[in-house]
Amino acid sequence: MKKVISSAKAPGAIGPYSQATEAGGMVFVSGQLPIDAATGQMPEGVEEQTRQSLANMKHILEEAGLTMGHIVKTTVFLQDMSLFAGMNGVYATYFDGAFPARSAVAVKALPKGALVEIECIAVR
Repeated sequence: MKKVISSAKAPGAIGPYSQATEAGGMVFVSGQLPIDAATGQMPEGVEEQTRQSLANMKHILEEAGLTMGHIVKTTVFLQDMSLFAGMNGVYATYFDGAFPARSAVAVKALPKGALVEIECIAVR
């Protein structure tokens, strides 16, 4: 049985999907764009966008009763690989040494012109 998870502190889905779903003790968080739920705005620059995407992810995990420490896998989508270092510097500050497995890929484009989008899988 799956359970839908959502947080008002993260932006609502912009399509036919859930912010996250839980099944079998695993929480699958959909790709988080760097949109501030309170303002609907996206910050400038890959560092600030990475912070916002990870903050959105954190809010959704908190709604599920989890922390960033429960994440076992992330996927980072970048508008261009030249943004990798900026993203990576911020990303590293959200985990305390036990980093999850990660893939980082460049894509042709991201929704709403974002520079970064991040999804994750967390385990209870």
